[in-house]
Amino acid sequence: MVKKKANKQVKRKKVQKESNIRTDIWTLSMTQEQRQLAILTVAEYRHFLKPLVLIGYWNWGKLSQLTSNERVNTLERLIHKTADNPNPKYHWYFKKAISNHPSQRKFPSYLRRAAIQDALGIVSSFITRCDEWKKGERKHRHDKPPKLTSMCKSYPALYKGQQVKYHSSFAYIELKIWNGTDWVWMENIPVRKHGKSRHTRVGAKLLSPSLIANKRSVHLSMPVEISPQFLPDSDYVCAIDIGINTTATCSIVGKDGTVKARKFINPARDIDRRDQRKQRIATKSKLTRKITNQDLPKGFCQGLYRKSKNLNKHIAQTVSKAIIDFALEHKVSVIVFEDLSNWKAKGGKHRSLQKQRFHQWCKDKLVELTIQKFSELGGKVSKVNAKYTSRYAFDGSGEVRRSNKKYSQARFQNGKQYNADLSASYNIGARYWYAVLTNSKFTGVWEGRSSSHTLRTPVTLSTLWKLSQA
Repeated sequence: MVKKKANKQVKRKKVQKESNIRTDIWTLSMTQEQRQLAILTVAEYRHFLKPLVLIGYWNWGKLSQLTSNERVNTLERLIHKTADNPNPKYHWYFKKAISNHPSQRKFPSYLRRAAIQDALGIVSSFITRCDEWKKGERKHRHDKPPKLTSMCKSYPALYKGQQVKYHSSFAYIELKIWNGTDWVWMENIPVRKHGKSRHTRVGAKLLSPSLIANKRSVHLSMPVEISPQFLPDSDYVCAIDIGINTTATCSIVGKDGTVKARKFINPARDIDRRDQRKQRIATKSKLTRKITNQDLPKGFCQGLYRKSKNLNKHIAQTVSKAIIDFALEHKVSVIVFEDLSNWKAKGGKHRSLQKQRFHQWCKDKLVELTIQKFSELGGKVSKVNAKYTSRYAFDGSGEVRRSNKKYSQARFQNGKQYNADLSASYNIGARYWYAVLTNSKFTGVWEGRSSSHTLRTPVTLSTLWKLSQA
């Protein structure tokens, strides 16, 4: 027992050393003139990047056999003239480029290496996608082969001290930009927002940001390396039932079958806005088919589809944040979902609004965002088998009957009426604790083993009551 506990502690320490990289958006306050210079800097970087992509592709047979650091050094020797490298192979190419873009004559060395790494990544990605296409690994049978995009929409990575400098409080920064004649420092640029301010956390480390400059905004895409601290262990978990009518039904379930708290999360206003757009799409498609007697054209209602998709993302963001806040409020370290990754809708007619609601159900995105956010805080997200969690009552009385007038209302066999989603969330939490207490898998559904002669029933909250009394 002592060795097992020691091994668990060692594993936990190893896991704790693993870090997460999250990206914050640092919004910069710039004048119109400064904004134009930032956009010009990005344009000059892309002009420098274009020949690097082509040269990297021409020499990929040799570069592919080297390590990542050796690739950067080898490609730099092919283009950059120094005292030790007086005759680079492609120096003539850059002579021609300098005549069109004078910024490349004094191009910063660190920015040059960032462009080289960017070009190698573009070429490597193209080669990988091309090999997959040749093997037949395609999304659609008639997909065309990938193309090498030399004039890509990349943004420059900025190395600390060389292209970007931070003031002590991170309220101001300095950037090295191209002003049309020379590379100079743009000083005292106010930072209006720091995103979620992840850089202020204990143990957080700033990595090299990217300068995002376009007509809409200028900001830094700031990656932050975070070493999350584990949340303290608890005798409770936060169990989540994801539904169509109620987006998330949460309950705090203990290992002895005690339910400490419960909550319904349903952003009805956003859901109504999304469904209204779906109704408008259905109405327009019906009228269009009636008038033209043809299939819908490509790009039909593209704007409404885009808005509906963005609303769905917003719903997933809002609900995932509410779930994590509820879990942290009750100091639990584990959030439990039912595994719906392979679930497919059986109800709803083709092209009906009900079918569209199933299609727009953001269950996978909700779980994905919750895992990302909660792991950043040191928590854990588990999934259990979803079979029979809603069909059987949490008190062990057997199968439930749904109301025809109100589907969320369930009647137990003992006559009790209860919320079906709430009962399902109890069973989800119970299934997690049953697997932990009996050292079984989270995919298990039934109590006991198949070799036993007792009548097998699904794991429900009443199962934990029996275990605590034994």
